[in-house]
Amino acid sequence: MMLEGKVAIVTGSGGGIGREIAIAMAKAGAKVVVNDVGASLGGEGFSETPAQQTKAIIEQAGGQAAISTDSVASWASAQKIVQCALDHFGRIDIVVNNAGILRDQIFHRMTPEDWDAVIAVHLNGSFYVSRAAATHFRQQESGAYVHITSTSGLIGNFGQANYAAAKLGIVALSKSIALDMKRYNVRSNCIAPFAWSRMTSSIPAETPEQKARVERIMKMGPEKNAPLAVFLASDAAKEVTGQIFAPRMHEIFLFSQSRPIRSVHSEGGWTPEKIAEVALPALRPSFVPLERSGDVFSWDPV
Repeated sequence: MMLEGKVAIVTGSGGGIGREIAIAMAKAGAKVVVNDVGASLGGEGFSETPAQQTKAIIEQAGGQAAISTDSVASWASAQKIVQCALDHFGRIDIVVNNAGILRDQIFHRMTPEDWDAVIAVHLNGSFYVSRAAATHFRQQESGAYVHITSTSGLIGNFGQANYAAAKLGIVALSKSIALDMKRYNVRSNCIAPFAWSRMTSSIPAETPEQKARVERIMKMGPEKNAPLAVFLASDAAKEVTGQIFAPRMHEIFLFSQSRPIRSVHSEGGWTPEKIAEVALPALRPSFVPLERSGDVFSWDPV
């Protein structure tokens, strides 16, 4: 019962990874606010059913849960999500920013609407909910954030400029929270999950290589990500902050973060021609390959 006595908000917990995290946190002793608007994968529509189903699963197992169907994508509604935790359980200790939608499209065909919708839910939503909880975390001098990022942002993928930008933005947001709120004993970490869910069901499976990749992903259920989320939210992780983890089947990866990897110096300064002649040949061996997530994680889940 690593989360005994704690209250957690899990956004987007009406299904998939969010549901499994909410269930696992309840089993670990937390009282859980199940937040989900019940929209489609693209963000359309509304239904209370997904959140109600998660709440029912938690309660059938003897846990406690409350439902919030407010959207993460606006400041006012995010405040209501946090207030839901306070109204039902009297406090807030954990925020899991998991809510998300997809509007995949190759970059030169992506519309402003596709861009804005994805940024609003993933990146703005993570800020709004985190900021709403921050006041309470600061006052009680404790709290834990777990943000869901993606290898689409950390490494890259086709047709996901909006999603990748939002997910990499969440990494920067998490690091900033970790730096700014360390003095209040508040921690902030990211998880880049591997799992087959509706968020990955749109991955193309036409070529033999694509089919093989999808088969690998389908082996990994969303529940595989929940133990790490519970750990990061618990006091056992009190010294862990500002990090990026990726659970993959029975593996856990720690991701590097952007740092200088090579430099060149010219005592007399640089001209464009000198950069081409001297700097480029020196730096080129250290260039990062233009890879996708599937290129880097090319082996079967272990």
